[in-house]
Amino acid sequence: MRYWMAVASREHVQKGVAEGIAQVCHGKAAPLKRMKPGDWIIYYSSKERFREESPCRKFTAMGEILPGEVYSFRMSEDFIPWRRDVRFLAVKEAAIEPMLNDLSFIQNKRHWGYPFRCGLFEICESDFCLIKERMEVI
Repeated sequence: MRYWMAVASREHVQKGVAEGIAQVCHGKAAPLKRMKPGDWIIYYSSKERFREESPCRKFTAMGEILPGEVYSFRMSEDFIPWRRDVRFLAVKEAAIEPMLNDLSFIQNKRHWGYPFRCGLFEICESDFCLIKERMEVI
């Protein structure tokens, strides 16, 4: 079992949760193919909405990767992103700031946003458990 951190605006995360899907890195397939059924994903949202400067800075969703392959989905004539099915848990959103000193993937506490530039990266089980605890599964 592996644990993944994905990055998307809160608005996009909410749409993904409603549809039961993960979509990462502007719709690329390769990052999603690294995930396997039974893995877990947490979404971090630096902003409320895509292409706007409205800060969010919260972990906004958490779910388990379901069986099945990565698949494409036509969202518009010129945007056909890749997706993966996810069983999202009902959780409360959790602000990142109170966790900064305890998350091992944030090595430089002064420039803590740096790891999120990747769009998707693996995190350790202890970081996953800390975030899960703070998100309070409902």
